[in-house]
Amino acid sequence: MTSERSTASVPLLEVAGLSIDFSADGQAVQTVCDASFTVEEGQTLAIVGESGSGKTLTSLATLGLLPPGAEISAGSIKFRGAELVGLPENDWRTIRGQQISMVFQDPMSALNPVITVGKQIAEMFIKTRKMSGTEARDAALALMKEVGIPDETNRYNNYPHQFSGGMRQRVVIAIALALQPSLIIADEPTTALDVTVQAQVLRLLRQRCEARGMSMIIVSHDLGVVARSADAVAVMYSGRIVEFGSVEQVFTRPAHPYTKGLMAATPERSGQRRAVPIPGHPPDPRSRPQGCDFNPRCPFATEECLVSVPPLRGMGAGRSCACHHAERVQSHTATGATHV
Repeated sequence: MTSERSTASVPLLEVAGLSIDFSADGQAVQTVCDASFTVEEGQTLAIVGESGSGKTLTSLATLGLLPPGAEISAGSIKFRGAELVGLPENDWRTIRGQQISMVFQDPMSALNPVITVGKQIAEMFIKTRKMSGTEARDAALALMKEVGIPDETNRYNNYPHQFSGGMRQRVVIAIALALQPSLIIADEPTTALDVTVQAQVLRLLRQRCEARGMSMIIVSHDLGVVARSADAVAVMYSGRIVEFGSVEQVFTRPAHPYTKGLMAATPERSGQRRAVPIPGHPPDPRSRPQGCDFNPRCPFATEECLVSVPPLRGMGAGRSCACHHAERVQSHTATGATHV
């Protein structure tokens, strides 16, 4: 398990041993490997890692939205104790939007360009809550105001292209909030936005989730986003969860060399510390190295790392790490060394 809890409590979302295969040239390639994590009621979890680490694929699996060619080959995804893997499509319709919703990173592709934004929000209430047109319009206007869209009465009849990127993302957030789901998944929600608007959108998401008692998963490669928005963090590398813990635990004393490398590769806003990139590149899933996937890039690697894949093991206080030398990595951080 990735967190310590009473055996009597059931997490909102529990992903256990999840593996996802992609068909490539007639062969199944494992792109997500034995991923396990939990999201508790009211908690915000961030999943972080480089591009191609499996973050988005993992989040899409929790909504039954894997792209063509991808399939779950092992593992379990439970929402409030109910298994989602293998759920018929008809049953998914009662979950998507109503219990779990998603904020996609590109609002222009998520919104219909030929339907006004107000009607796109109102449709959620008409189709699912069976509201009348007038009731749905009033509910949509209230949501637009809640997410900070000014002059909502007039903007109700605007089209997506008439909104700025930040305002389009607010529309997408309004749609995600509409049916009051218990869990929102935000996939790189601020990628295309400037720094100021990023902060506004993240603050909005966090505030709305807290106000409504919702949980959230933020998928991001930006550690700054994670530090400002999440309670817990799962670090993914090459399709595996390599570290899990509270944001404070992981950022203060990273236990995995990859986490430590990600932090060193993130420049400080003050400009006092130069970013140091992690050498090398993530492995191709079709030709992983023997042993730990990170060993070709890892300054802590030993013979053991070249032979065996380290399991995700508990380290106490709700932390877990998949590294043979987690304690040594933590000790190195504690000595005050900024970079590996």
